[in-house]
Amino acid sequence: MGDTLAEARELATGLIGDQPDSWDRTGAIPDTLVRELGAKGVLCAEVPREFGGLGLSSLESGELTAYVGSLCSSLRSLMTSQGMAAWTISRIGGPWQRKQFLPALTGGELAAVAFSEPDAGSDLSAMETRIVLDGSSAVVDGTKVWITAAAYADVLVVFGRYGEGAAVVLVPASTPGVRIERIPDALGCRAAGHSVVGFDGVRVPAENVLPGAGQPPGLLVTTALSYGRMSVAWGCAGILRACLAASARHAATRRQFGSRLADHQLVARHLAELLVAEQSVTRACEHASRCWDEGSPEVVTASLLAKHVGATQAVRGAATAVQVLASAGARDGHAVARAHRDAKLMEIIEGSSEICQLALGEQALAVWA
Repeated sequence: MGDTLAEARELATGLIGDQPDSWDRTGAIPDTLVRELGAKGVLCAEVPREFGGLGLSSLESGELTAYVGSLCSSLRSLMTSQGMAAWTISRIGGPWQRKQFLPALTGGELAAVAFSEPDAGSDLSAMETRIVLDGSSAVVDGTKVWITAAAYADVLVVFGRYGEGAAVVLVPASTPGVRIERIPDALGCRAAGHSVVGFDGVRVPAENVLPGAGQPPGLLVTTALSYGRMSVAWGCAGILRACLAASARHAATRRQFGSRLADHQLVARHLAELLVAEQSVTRACEHASRCWDEGSPEVVTASLLAKHVGATQAVRGAATAVQVLASAGARDGHAVARAHRDAKLMEIIEGSSEICQLALGEQALAVWA
């Protein structure tokens, strides 16, 4: 798969170029560019070839995610969303749903996954969106907030209450009753299409409800969240690589008090800390992806750990990079300024740092008490 990964990287490099700064300023990535990447399978690279995907392993897909993340966290966010949608359909969906929707997601159509609600962020068991069967239709009512990629999406993978449990339903974004309102002035990942999504008596075919409806919310949500956390973790590795490269280049060429910045010990310490952070996050991501590829029961904890380590280190690393570049990087649009804002969102999405710590604390008790 090495050639496939290299080709995907080359395609991304050519299409992205030096545009992320302008995307960040305008809050949008050209739709044609996103769809071209989607049609090449880059946005959900782990989908098997039989469904038009690249068939990459988690480890290979992770390296591709980190690479795109080092160039543009907003575009990486779209990869995370598309990958979560495809993984949810692959894992939970029935044969008809996989055959119908997966080739669409590798053929240029775009997807968003709708979890969070105004009163259900970290506590997804508090979701109030309802999915009700009515004859041959499924009816969806509710509101979702901060839905990444929704502004670009053709299909929405919606999690909601279903009787006493939960269900997942696939809703075309063009369905009557669907309202998508882009969130303006996001702190970070400004071009990722974060939106509020409303469902007012939205009707779709009952067969769009994925199997397993009625299960506890946690069982359904964990499937998508584990993929999302893995993708975010690799994206954080990309943020750190961008910060390390920018800091090292600047410190090697900028002179102060007659010497390169890099020759000043406190600046050298910053560079060392950035290198340690990037390597630590990369190793955590590699371990999680190997667990994923091997089907290890450790994968849920490993992906949670990678996401937590990645997000916290990306926040610290991006702040360090801004410190090294000082005024050169302290302007809107600069790569490290973007990284500083984008990284902070990584401590919130797919499970806040506090939620990650609580879950890891439970794991510590289970294994070490």
